[in-house]
Amino acid sequence: MLHCMAAAIVLSALLVVTPAHSQHNVPPEALENVGVTEKLGETVSGDIRLVNERGEEVLLEQYLHNGRPLMLAMVYFECPMLCNLILQGMMRGVSELSWQPGKEFDILTVSISPTETPELAMANKQLYLDRLGNPDAADGIHFLTGTEEEVRRLGDQVGFYYQWNEQTQEYMHGSTLIFLSESGRISRYLHGIDYPELMLRNALSDAAEGRIGSAMDRLVLYCFQYDAAAGSYVPVAVNIMKLGGVATLLILGVFLGFFFLRERKASQSGRDNPDNPNRSNVTT
Repeated sequence: MLHCMAAAIVLSALLVVTPAHSQHNVPPEALENVGVTEKLGETVSGDIRLVNERGEEVLLEQYLHNGRPLMLAMVYFECPMLCNLILQGMMRGVSELSWQPGKEFDILTVSISPTETPELAMANKQLYLDRLGNPDAADGIHFLTGTEEEVRRLGDQVGFYYQWNEQTQEYMHGSTLIFLSESGRISRYLHGIDYPELMLRNALSDAAEGRIGSAMDRLVLYCFQYDAAAGSYVPVAVNIMKLGGVATLLILGVFLGFFFLRERKASQSGRDNPDNPNRSNVTT
């Protein structure tokens, strides 16, 4: 209960910033067909062709059906600002998790720019691995590139829409992490550039359908539910009150049990005391 209440206080103090685009002073017509449409429950195709950081052609299928949920970030590596903030926020939250990429979950970072190369993807992977400070996570973090057609197909399937702007020479895009189950089903979106550990843990647990995490993780998840309008997890007062009631009953039970045992012990001691006038002496 105390864990849930503390988490509620921390979460309520957080403001999830959701910048819609990485540019300013852009004409409204340039923002058409740019944004995120949540497609919860839909499934991405495993036959989407991408290229990994080693220059090898891979299918999205290769990252599915491994028993682990996926955290997907669609960015581009030469983005002047927003993408860096997204990846920094993601890695900051991941660094606070007790779970490790490659064991409990995987991270896919897919470039939306068809001109970016595997070499650039590898350089960025190494940069963020260094920031994460956990080289053992390398097998669970993948930086991918692809053709315009294939990456657009992935974006369309997860509801991530972006456009190149000639005026600014930048991509117009949103800032979102997308969570997939190991079968490729879209389970959650987290919007913004700040992804606290609690949000990532709950989103991954949702994507894994409760298969990962300790009993305490599941308890915290019970205290918080996803608010689609806010794009984040919020405390559920009813569930917290239920847990509070259970905790109160348990404490009361322990308290009464303690006094019952003490009284029983005192009564037994009195019966065994030879100076007790109420003690019954049986002689033969």
